[in-house]
Amino acid sequence: MDPVAQSGDSQEMIFDTEIRGEVQKILQPSMENDAKFQELKQFLIDWINNELQQEHIVVKSLEEDLFDGLILHHLLEKIGQIKLDVEEITLTASNQKRKLGVILEAVSECLQLGERPMKWNLSLIYNKDILATLHLLVALAQRFQPDLPLPPDVSVEVIVMEPTRTGMKTGKAVEVLTGSRDEGSTPKKDAFDELFDLNLDKINDVKQAMVDFVNKQLVNLSLTVTDLDSQFADGVILLLLIGQLEGYFINLGTFHLSPKSPEEKVQNVTLALDLLMDGRVLENSVDPTEIVNRDLKTTLRVLYSLFHKHSKS
Repeated sequence: MDPVAQSGDSQEMIFDTEIRGEVQKILQPSMENDAKFQELKQFLIDWINNELQQEHIVVKSLEEDLFDGLILHHLLEKIGQIKLDVEEITLTASNQKRKLGVILEAVSECLQLGERPMKWNLSLIYNKDILATLHLLVALAQRFQPDLPLPPDVSVEVIVMEPTRTGMKTGKAVEVLTGSRDEGSTPKKDAFDELFDLNLDKINDVKQAMVDFVNKQLVNLSLTVTDLDSQFADGVILLLLIGQLEGYFINLGTFHLSPKSPEEKVQNVTLALDLLMDGRVLENSVDPTEIVNRDLKTTLRVLYSLFHKHSKS
């Protein structure tokens, strides 16, 4: 789930934890006419209809036709060969939500998400949130049919809304729905690969430059970094740094402020990396366990992506 912004009616409890006051993300109205956005929606509609053709199921609207779990149930059985012990037809809201919950739990297990943040949940899907629905379908397609030619480089502008004690804080952000077609290929060597291969004597200079940059950004939080390897390993300072630089209000309830286990650290770092990918600060995906395991090159690469974007601002 994206903690920076979630979509849905502000009067509804949109999170499974049923906590009000969470950040919301709403699609910019102008994006409804965006050609790439419409192409992705139509591609997914055609894909589902093709997969479920023998069952005489026809999807016309992703938001209206998928929210109750019926079509998701059939789609998961077809593409994942997964049989679920749920009712075929559910008429009441409570039964529909119960069925949808079983389906989404199975999806989480299939995608091996564990406790990692998701960009969808039961409430968002049931409330017909188009962004959450698209993220779910793209994830299913990439998991079960990795060769499916999803429209690449689809991103949309969203309105971020955060309730505060003094009123509603709003902003804008970019939500990435699909990456580039060659995203899964081996990333090319970058400056940090060359630095660690050929210029080991310069690593300390780069580390110090990143330390100076980070401390300059965190001065208002009364935080000081002296050791990049260890202090970024749990994801807390990285999340606070991203919040400072990117202008996010990251709700403290969405991450572990004092992580005790490796799993909690991985969750924090995964959340931070998702924010950087969504904001197009990072060009290539990063394995969160490398940062948790104090891999200096990976940590420097992530910090440099922020430095490169904000050092001149």
